[in-house]
Amino acid sequence: MAQRRTPFGDRARYWFDSTLARGAPALVGWMALLCLAVVVPASAVLVWTDPHAPAPLADRLAEVWRLTGQTLRLGGVTGAPVRVTMSVLLALVALLYVSTLVGLITTALTERLTELRRGRSTVLEQGHAVVLGWSEQVFTVVSELVAANANQRRTAVAVLADRDKTAMEEALSAKVGPTGGTRLICRSGPTTDPAVLTLTSPATAGVVLVLPQDEPDADAEVVKTLLALRAALAGEGTRPPVVAAVRDDRYRLAARLAAGPGGIVLESDTVTARLIVQAARGPGLSLVHQELLDFAGDEFYLIAEPHLAGRPFGDALLSYPTSSIVGVMREGTPLLNPPAQTTLAANDMLIVISRDDDTAWPDNCAELVEKAAMASGPSTPPRPERVLLLGWNRRAPLIFDQLRRRAQPGSAVDVVANGHEVTVRQVSEADAHSGTDLTLTLHEGDITRPETLRCLDLHSYDSVIVLGQDPVPGQPPDAPDNSTLVTLLLLRQLEEATERELPVVTELIDDRNRALAPIGPGADVIISGKLIGLLMAQISQNQHLAAVFEELFSADGTGVRLRPATDYVLPGCETSFATVVAAARNRGECAIGYRSHDDSSTSPGYGVRINPPKAERRRWSVQDTVIVVGNN
Repeated sequence: MAQRRTPFGDRARYWFDSTLARGAPALVGWMALLCLAVVVPASAVLVWTDPHAPAPLADRLAEVWRLTGQTLRLGGVTGAPVRVTMSVLLALVALLYVSTLVGLITTALTERLTELRRGRSTVLEQGHAVVLGWSEQVFTVVSELVAANANQRRTAVAVLADRDKTAMEEALSAKVGPTGGTRLICRSGPTTDPAVLTLTSPATAGVVLVLPQDEPDADAEVVKTLLALRAALAGEGTRPPVVAAVRDDRYRLAARLAAGPGGIVLESDTVTARLIVQAARGPGLSLVHQELLDFAGDEFYLIAEPHLAGRPFGDALLSYPTSSIVGVMREGTPLLNPPAQTTLAANDMLIVISRDDDTAWPDNCAELVEKAAMASGPSTPPRPERVLLLGWNRRAPLIFDQLRRRAQPGSAVDVVANGHEVTVRQVSEADAHSGTDLTLTLHEGDITRPETLRCLDLHSYDSVIVLGQDPVPGQPPDAPDNSTLVTLLLLRQLEEATERELPVVTELIDDRNRALAPIGPGADVIISGKLIGLLMAQISQNQHLAAVFEELFSADGTGVRLRPATDYVLPGCETSFATVVAAARNRGECAIGYRSHDDSSTSPGYGVRINPPKAERRRWSVQDTVIVVGNN
């Protein structure tokens, strides 16, 4: 049988590959041959083209060797063979020594750079903010801390999480954007290790924020992180303020004990349920909460004004032309919307909504009030409400409990969800504690199917709340938003078919899905993680505000309400906002803004105006609403 002849090129390539497979010596040999194949001919050309080169061939070859030796650092000594050999040997020893030294230095620098990239160096800062943990909330918290420190020259935010340092820096840079004078410092490692926590220098920090991670056991991790923080600060003279968040109420007491005295622990599920219910009862209220909680506009501050001591609280409402007064902080306890005749003490601090902490300046605005423009009729009486709850998750029982607290006799809640065993049991338990004023009924059905929604008389409900399912282990954290978006798309189709808008309140997990949601402009969307992040950032700047927000977001206490403008001013009348403040004072409320019906779909804030100047004049329509802080 004839053998096929292999081409010479293939055989040469195979032989070359075989020699390289022998390891480093073969590679060094080929590199030496390649260098000689280039350097020796080039040196010969230089010698033969040099007019001053020696004429004898032996001298020219010696000159070629000298140039080759200088190029390859081989000494280039000529003469006896022993002399040339020793010269080459010494050159190789020197080359080996230098190469080894360079290799050692390169290895040490590489290891050090790798350690720095891993985020294992200690942060040397004073008064910085420390953020422990990684979730979608981290972007909101860091962004708000950057905004809060915008007027400071040099501040820092240190983030510690069990993630790659470079990946965290890239993610923060992409979502937070320019940070101005605030430095973002990322450190990598488990937040439950006290030795790792010391990398962020928590003892010298201005505040420490502990975020729940996107994991099923996130609350247990928060408690362990707080315990690790306490161990890391053991023996330190001072402890920074600590703000943490848990999801389940069962972990709140343990987290408070671990946080120590002065630590503030928020329960995200309860806060989210309260905000959903408030938005369901006051369409547009989620936009108000957004304005009050971020640092982009007006927010809450505490100011001391001893010149008002001895005067009634009602006088303070019209004493600040560019700030809205909502209450008094007395010995650490907030008194929101106290009676107008409450006498202010010298050590009281006013709770104000203002652009900044230095923009609340006093001036009498009483002359701006036009009593002839005030409405004198009774307020709109409360009535029974019908609520449709589409979907069920772990926050649904909390939402129902919030609805029950302020329910009028004859109110009803209809739930449409899959008839899973857990859902049926939780609905039965909630119905057993609903009392006589509110009834709860479960209708089994898939809210992502058009026929399920078509069978409902959607326009007979005062509000429609859309909830996503609980996250399933192994799925992305925002997976529940997928079914929520499908339900919203079906509701949008029904709105277009009936040409009637539905009062929908939507709960989403990921803020990025807000732009995908097929809902109208200015609709109420509760991004639970984002709102908790905003709340934590606000409290981190002033721990006294924790009690203020607790009262504002409670179902039974004083909160933010939306009232018809006709309860305060005559419809079609043009008057100042000071007139609205005075009318609200007469009704036992503190007016802090309004929502314009004409601008509800065109303006950036969807018609919401928080803390307008007292001198601002506008014509008030029947569809306008006034934002007040008041009781139920």
